[in-house]
Amino acid sequence: MSRGDFHTHSTRSDGTLAPAELVRLAWRNGVRVLALTDHDTLEGIAEAREAAADLPGMRLVPGVELSCDLPGTELHILGLFVDPEHAAFTAELARFREGRVERGRAIVGALERLGAPIDWRRVQEIAGDASIGRPHIAQALLERGHVASIREAFDRFLAHGGPAYVGRDKLEPEQALEMIAEAGGVSVFAHPSFSRDYPAIAGRLAAAGLFGMEVYYKDYAPEVVEELRALALSLDLFPLGGSDYHALAGEGGREPGDIPLPDDVVEQLLDEVRRRGCRVPEPALPRAGGPPP
Repeated sequence: MSRGDFHTHSTRSDGTLAPAELVRLAWRNGVRVLALTDHDTLEGIAEAREAAADLPGMRLVPGVELSCDLPGTELHILGLFVDPEHAAFTAELARFREGRVERGRAIVGALERLGAPIDWRRVQEIAGDASIGRPHIAQALLERGHVASIREAFDRFLAHGGPAYVGRDKLEPEQALEMIAEAGGVSVFAHPSFSRDYPAIAGRLAAAGLFGMEVYYKDYAPEVVEELRALALSLDLFPLGGSDYHALAGEGGREPGDIPLPDDVVEQLLDEVRRRGCRVPEPALPRAGGPPP
């Protein structure tokens, strides 16, 4: 287990644990620096911070995950150490979330035409208070028996270029980097191997001000980790890691902290972002009565 995890999701987007539950699970797993990086929202940060304040040594890093497009591929950018109260940033995120509802309806329509109908109301129930995303639709497909796993739902229908894939409002990655910087954060190229021609993309974004790259991703094989680490270092990008934890049924993912991110890299990150002027959360202090179970 690593002391740091910089890519997790809660019920505020497409995870299944509430922010507080996620923070407590991570702490029990030995994580002491946790980023909550829900898609297009910072609405879970306040609850996560409150939970972290009860857990000795825990730091909660405000984060977000943004989906970007380039010709022929999709990529995701994590914004870490952002200001959750930054008005322009939060307004833009709200606009993205509104677009997710329209996109979700269009995907459900496409699935019906493909002979895999699901109930839009059930998708809304699965999403709850979160903004609707493809994992919620994948869960509905799984429940209806159209697929045997969440992964199959993406492979058969929902992945970029798939028969039920519907694009979003276009966000250029350079725009994402600029938005994150204006909100006081640093940007990280998430799960780069998911994007076509990712070495060229990493080079392009490094030139545009990208801070880091997700090297120690949940199920990357050791040789992939080493390849990505070498690429990151060659581009002067900080090598980070995350579990991308969702706790979705049938996902088979890693729990928070179950990644090979070295502890010394976590400490180096805190020093580096502090040097760059980011607000680094202080570790929570022990409280009378001890932490909750």
